[in-house]
Amino acid sequence: MSFSERLKKARLDKGYSKSDLAKEINVHYSQIGRYEEKGAQPSGDILAKLANALEVTSDYLMNGTSDDLANSSLTDKELLNQFKMIEKMTDEKKSVVKIFLDAFITKDKIKQLAL
Repeated sequence: MSFSERLKKARLDKGYSKSDLAKEINVHYSQIGRYEEKGAQPSGDILAKLANALEVTSDYLMNGTSDDLANSSLTDKELLNQFKMIEKMTDEKKSVVKIFLDAFITKDKIKQLAL
């Protein structure tokens, strides 16, 4: 997938029109069209604004990353966004979240075995 395809997909996933996204990042709507249809590349500051507005990483927009895999396998966007927020936490807080997840998953497995 190219930059223009990832940008368009992220924009549509967010529910933005080209005009909506342009207003969000303070550029003319035709510039969004240039990025998506003509292969124009944004400057670094515009790339950061695009990524922020679309709640993705700049790396994802430019190169595609492991987020591609996560987006294709994890369909619950709210859950995906929560995992992205957890990634930004301190190691100590991440550890607590992992303990809670492990406990919840274990409890669910035990319930299924009891049935």
